[in-house]
Amino acid sequence: MANAGRSVRLRWVAAAIILAVTALRLIYLFALCPYDLAPDEGHYWDWSRNLDWSYYSKGPLIAWIIRAGCELFGDFAVATQGTLMPAVRLPAVLFGSAMLAGLYVLTFQSFRSDRLALGTVLGALSIPAFNACSIVMTIDAPFLCCWMWALVFGRWALIDGKTWAWPVVGLIVAAGILAKYTMALWLLSAGLFLLFTPAQRSLLGRPGFWVMALVAALSAIPILVWNSQHDWVTFRHVAVQAGVAESKKNTGVRWVGPFEYMGGQLIVLLGYWFVCWVGALIRFWPRSVVPAGVRYLWWMSVPTFLVFAASSVRAAGQLNWPVAAYLSGAVLAGAWLSEQLNSSQLVWRRVTRWFFGFAIGIGVALSVLAHDTRIVTRLALPYAPPETPTDPMPLRRFDPAARLKGYHFLASELDQIRRTIREADGKDPVLAGLRWDVPGLLGFYAEEQPRAYSFGLVLGLDRHSQYDLWHPNPTDDPEAFRGRTFIVVAGGDATAALGAAFASVQRSDDVVYREHDRALAQWYVFVCRGYKGFDPKLRRGSDAGH
Repeated sequence: MANAGRSVRLRWVAAAIILAVTALRLIYLFALCPYDLAPDEGHYWDWSRNLDWSYYSKGPLIAWIIRAGCELFGDFAVATQGTLMPAVRLPAVLFGSAMLAGLYVLTFQSFRSDRLALGTVLGALSIPAFNACSIVMTIDAPFLCCWMWALVFGRWALIDGKTWAWPVVGLIVAAGILAKYTMALWLLSAGLFLLFTPAQRSLLGRPGFWVMALVAALSAIPILVWNSQHDWVTFRHVAVQAGVAESKKNTGVRWVGPFEYMGGQLIVLLGYWFVCWVGALIRFWPRSVVPAGVRYLWWMSVPTFLVFAASSVRAAGQLNWPVAAYLSGAVLAGAWLSEQLNSSQLVWRRVTRWFFGFAIGIGVALSVLAHDTRIVTRLALPYAPPETPTDPMPLRRFDPAARLKGYHFLASELDQIRRTIREADGKDPVLAGLRWDVPGLLGFYAEEQPRAYSFGLVLGLDRHSQYDLWHPNPTDDPEAFRGRTFIVVAGGDATAALGAAFASVQRSDDVVYREHDRALAQWYVFVCRGYKGFDPKLRRGSDAGH
């Protein structure tokens, strides 16, 4: 294992690095960030305008956090960047820094080495996926921070016998569940660790563990109360996402699913770090000779990974779903890698150090490029095929951040159309999209941040979403919008589909966002006058799924 050693100097170095990274990320957000909000961020921001005890697909914490960020830093964000974007994302920076601090503490707790703890933090900083979680304000930012610090306090409770730590862990897990329901797997993992670790097994029958579980369970109260008032939509949604419930996208066994899952995780961890993680799991397999603290790390990693591996047989998941498995896994991987880098076998040591340096270099380079992919698209220009009617945005394939671009530009174009209609009709038009992830971005970047809506459910283009639950909305409450003019943003020609609900539908000029004079994003825009409402059978959206 890693060489033990305390070093106050290295702790100060780690603190300075974390503070410096925090400062640089804040400067980036408020002065240099070229990216618009991601669709998820725009959706959660819309939630933050309607604070509640829970929401369609997630708990309430993300909305509360974004609302706090906008209230505290919104004026400064608008003054520096022209939008609330930095205020929305600032909490992600703080959570990311807290997660790094927790990683340092957990590594030292486990191996009593400040050198290894500092190395683990530096290694994490070279992984683009971890850096993205510290910039983009999705549920993963608070969730991963809660998971990390639950690991730290959980170590004090489960391994070091600190009685006071049990309720603290419960509170942290409760907060994590309010951010992302995956946090409940922390309790499952902790229970499995105790069950399969003889020296700690008796803790399962003692008050501490059950106090922790009961405190964590308090987070379920607002979620359950809210769901009881909304037909248990969250449970329907999660069941479909996990592949438990039958749906249009879950129609049988996906034999290729586990291979897709493993391939996705290799990509997320750049291949190299995934191999290090697997090597660490083998090296520290929970045998009797492995210390309880190291076994704790193993059990707090593997179950989460396996749960999502199992669900991949039924449903196609997302790359970030098992990411919590890599937090305690990072500590194990750091310890395993330290052994390889200091191997007594000269050839192996040299090979390991070469691959390590290469992986760090690639990770840092990709992390830097990810902060502004205009560099990538410029380099890709000679290799991008020409734009054609069947392939209008070939440059988009070369830009991993394409989903974060163009919405501010789109909103400015829509604002011009809105002003023209306002002057002609004396009334503002209503904004709408055809998917759940569009209205939030339209509302965020449009002038005066108006309420926007979704028609996706009634047109069979989308699943149920939070927009079905807010009232009045134009699909369920047509009388409140009858006769109004709408500006509808779509990803394709929706003239025929919209025609049934309006007196007239006119396709406006497409909005095309360009980078280096090449198309990177495109939207179809429709001016729809005289809203009549959709067929009541369509409004139920019975076939849309969750």
